[in-house]
Amino acid sequence: MNQSLHQPPAPTALPAPVPVSFPAADGLSLGGHFWPAAPGAFEGASPAGAADKIVILNPATGVLARYYHRYARFLAGHGFDVLTYDYRGIGASHPLQLRGCGYRWRDWGELDFEAALTFARRQRPQSALLVVGHSIGGFLPGLAPSASHITRMLTVGAQYAWWGDYAPQRRLRLFAKWHLAMPALTALCGYFPGRRLGWLEDLPAGIAYEWSFRRARFERSHPPEERQAALARMAAVTAPVLAVRVTDDELGTGPALRRTLAYYTGAPRTLVRLSPALYGREAIGHFNLFHDSHTAGFWTESLRWLRDGQNPWPAQTTDSLDPQA
Repeated sequence: MNQSLHQPPAPTALPAPVPVSFPAADGLSLGGHFWPAAPGAFEGASPAGAADKIVILNPATGVLARYYHRYARFLAGHGFDVLTYDYRGIGASHPLQLRGCGYRWRDWGELDFEAALTFARRQRPQSALLVVGHSIGGFLPGLAPSASHITRMLTVGAQYAWWGDYAPQRRLRLFAKWHLAMPALTALCGYFPGRRLGWLEDLPAGIAYEWSFRRARFERSHPPEERQAALARMAAVTAPVLAVRVTDDELGTGPALRRTLAYYTGAPRTLVRLSPALYGREAIGHFNLFHDSHTAGFWTESLRWLRDGQNPWPAQTTDSLDPQA
């Protein structure tokens, strides 16, 4: 770490985030920030001043961790320690060059989230471990060997981008973009040049290809001899999962979220369906819930789940978890 997490708090209401780095099991260093909880923000804080809950924020594919910094600051201001970080190949965890780096999508769960989980446990060994996962970030925790230590999860639009689950009215366009153009450009450049196109961040070739050629069953992206182990890790997660679906999300559709939840067979799972109209909006989509315009709405509501494990949206809860529903 660049700075001790146990220094006295700065003389402000909210301590500044601390740049951190931590190693994955294969030796690769990941970069991020630790956001200490505001002292005395709520009664759950320990006598020593540290929060009794730490949140790990998992980004979507090709999205910088800094996109979630405003939400991290909000959570810290309400008494949570928070860890934000970039997956390998992205942002603060970017290599000197993406060509030939060999990173795979599943490395983000098996190695990178595992490293974030280990780091969080070492910093706050007595704290409950919470996860907020956006898009692929809500699927990856089940791939980590230590995921059994998670206390509770909140996922937003969590899915693994199988094209058959895209919103029907957008499916053809999305298929052309992510499953035709992306692999072609990746083959041409040696990595996916997403930033130049305005299509998220640049991606390592292995991750771009795994997205492009994803099958309905995620484990089929693994070699045959590794598939049962991947499924067993997903099934070993026992942390309650509250999965949020936004009705105008073209990627995180109902079938996509149910497909993801179907792998968490050992966990209590709740799916809620939030519409833009609930927040007086015409559109929210896949990304907008992490904009600070939702501070007084979704952000504040999410505290009930993260603090107390209470579903803030009981009237929006759906009954079926069948992927075909």
